[in-house]
Amino acid sequence: MPQVLNVLKNLWQTVELRRKLLLTFLFLIIFRFLAVIPVPGVDALSLKQFFSSNQLLGLLDIFSGGTLVNFSIMALGLGPYINASIILQLATIIFPKLEELSKEGEFGREKINQYTRLLTVPLSLIQALGMIFLLKNQQILTVPNFLVLLNIVITMVAGTLIAMWLGELITEFGIGNGISVLIFAGIVGRLPISIMQTGSISQTLNFFNLFTFIIIGLAVIVAIIYVNEAVRQIPVRYARRTYSGQSGSSGQMNYLPLRVNQAGVIPIIFAVSLVIMPSVIGRYLMQFPYFPLTRFATPIVNFFDPDKLPYHIIYFFLVIGFTYFYTAVTFNPDKISDEIKKYGGFIPGIRPGKATADYLSRILNRITLAGAIFLGLIAVLPSIARGLTGITTLTIGGTGILIVVSVILEISKDLESRLIMRNYDSFI
Repeated sequence: MPQVLNVLKNLWQTVELRRKLLLTFLFLIIFRFLAVIPVPGVDALSLKQFFSSNQLLGLLDIFSGGTLVNFSIMALGLGPYINASIILQLATIIFPKLEELSKEGEFGREKINQYTRLLTVPLSLIQALGMIFLLKNQQILTVPNFLVLLNIVITMVAGTLIAMWLGELITEFGIGNGISVLIFAGIVGRLPISIMQTGSISQTLNFFNLFTFIIIGLAVIVAIIYVNEAVRQIPVRYARRTYSGQSGSSGQMNYLPLRVNQAGVIPIIFAVSLVIMPSVIGRYLMQFPYFPLTRFATPIVNFFDPDKLPYHIIYFFLVIGFTYFYTAVTFNPDKISDEIKKYGGFIPGIRPGKATADYLSRILNRITLAGAIFLGLIAVLPSIARGLTGITTLTIGGTGILIVVSVILEISKDLESRLIMRNYDSFI
């Protein structure tokens, strides 16, 4: 504890870090203030009940930064921007021109960021219209005429752009990645309410169930920290040129880090979107007064019920599949092998070229299996724990815990590096 207080004291005494911390809190306050201003014509109680019964909308609320559950003026939040970032990331691998642009240093990154911002606008429009019509069909949102519809759509798109701008301001002038920090703030902002709700019904809960739920939550946090920090170090030796009259040298030894959780939270996003879709379509078809459609949709809805085992089994294996897919898309062993060979490097005991690519592929497949199983367990374990213990007031799921822990680790590393740099500068 004294060491933690000493670190906080050093952070506050550093003028630059104090300014960054204060600016970060200021931008977060602005974001949270805008997040509680609702769009007119929304039944707030029905909206919360609808979100609590739909895991896909709950996930979208997480990535909006907690602004969607009350349908605020920033209801879409950061969802369209995150989708645009994923699309551009995949397009960078598919299209050679974008791949070349990504290698042009700061200029290339800024250009791709600009494309991401531009792509965010049409994605915001599509998502806003889809969300409005979904809530209108559920009798949650009232849209009397076209002008009201246009006003709501423009407001939601503007809210996404403001959230994106605040995130970039935090990245530039504050601490950590701004988009991640805003999502983190949205998740953490709902924790006090969940804890108070749990406390208010604590007398009706079984103490053993509550204790088990807390132990599972702590175990999940520890596992996330361990897996997020786990890296397989591949030794790479670079030959050093020698000149006449000089003794030979074995060259410089570096390490190629392969993360166990290479894909992050992206596979969970893909998997939950796919596993929820049959249930959403089935519930939509059941609204039609046509018996064959109802008879076709009812077993689909029952099979993909989030409270039943088949849903969790399919969800688990989808997360594993998407983890392998996303890792294969973002990490190319052939390209890494060519880069190592290009700069005169080699893995000890492995021939350069195809043998190196095969070796990296074999290692990557093994550690990806561990990371994929971990992500699958993180995705389904909190839901199973809620089902076993009966505690439904603590609504943060595995995805939310993964994001919160990852952001805390990222911010702590950022602050640590800045403190080390400050001490180094004072020494110089």
